[in-house]
Amino acid sequence: MIASIESFVIANLQAIYDRMGWLGVAGLLVFENATGMMPSEIIMGLAGWMLLAAHGVPFVYVFLWGALAALASTVGASITYWAANLGGRPVVERLAGWFRIEVQHIERAETYFHRWGTGVVLFGRMIPGVRTLINIPAGLARMPYGKFVLYTLLGSYIWCTLLISAGYFLGYEWGRISTLVKQVAPWLLLVGVIVWVAMYFRRTSLRS
Repeated sequence: MIASIESFVIANLQAIYDRMGWLGVAGLLVFENATGMMPSEIIMGLAGWMLLAAHGVPFVYVFLWGALAALASTVGASITYWAANLGGRPVVERLAGWFRIEVQHIERAETYFHRWGTGVVLFGRMIPGVRTLINIPAGLARMPYGKFVLYTLLGSYIWCTLLISAGYFLGYEWGRISTLVKQVAPWLLLVGVIVWVAMYFRRTSLRS
C-alpha cells in the first residue's frame, strides 16, 4: 500500500516537473504553504533529485532555487495570513473545515505565537506541523506584514535550501528525508530560540 502511494506521488510529481520544471515546484509550494495539505519534504526533496541531481546540475544552483522556493512559500503563506487578518476567526474556522485542519493544531500554533512573539514566524518555518499553521495566529494578531514577509522569507529560504540539498544528495533514497527532518528539526528549533532570546536581550540592553 505504502509502496503504491509512493509510486503514485513520484509519478505525478515527475509529470509536473517534466512539464513545468521549477514553475511547477513554485506552484506546489504556494498551495502547500497556503493549505498545509502536502509535505514540503516531498516537494523539495524530489525537486532536488529530479530537477538538479538527475540532470547533473552543479550543487551551487541549490542556493539559487532555494531562493525561488522561499519566494513561492512566502506567497502561499501570505494568502493564509491575509485570510486570517481580514476575515478573523470566522474565516479561519471555515478554512479549517475545508482543509480538515484540527482546531487544536491551530490553538497550539497560537500558543507558540503568543509565548515566543513574532520570532516564531522565523524559526517556526523550519518545524513540521508548525511552519504552515503559524500564518494563522500571525494574521489574527495583525503582525506587521513587512515583518511577516521578512521572517517568512528568511525561514523558508533556510528550510527549502536544506530540503533541496537533501534531495540532491539522497537521490533515490529521498524517503529518508522525512527521517532526517525529524532528527534535525529539534536542533533548528533550539538554534532559533537561542538566536531570538539573544536578539531580545540585545534590544532590551540598547533601550536601557
